[in-house]
Amino acid sequence: MKLIFICSPYSGDIERNTLRTQAYCRFAYTKGTVPFAPHLHNTQFLDETMKEERQAGIVLGLYVLSHCDELWCFGSKTTEGMNVELEAASKLGIPIKHFTDMCQEAESNE
Repeated sequence: MKLIFICSPYSGDIERNTLRTQAYCRFAYTKGTVPFAPHLHNTQFLDETMKEERQAGIVLGLYVLSHCDELWCFGSKTTEGMNVELEAASKLGIPIKHFTDMCQEAESNE
């Protein structure tokens, strides 16, 4: 099975974005993959409102990203954190797939 890094918004409407990311993970799971969304996992033990802990969450996420087979990016807008993940995936040569917020495959936003 492929390990898929889920890249989607978290900041802003955190409750709504959390629900969406859970749906994106389920979508990836139904495609026979192992989804990993760092903003769902890391916020269980790190405080996103603390600068040091937010940075630690990004570092932890990028470490896992380096072991992923693909990055799946959801939605039409990217956040600062998402841009960091997308740039890292590109530098690592990790394939990036873009999806709408309704889980329809989309053209690259680049």
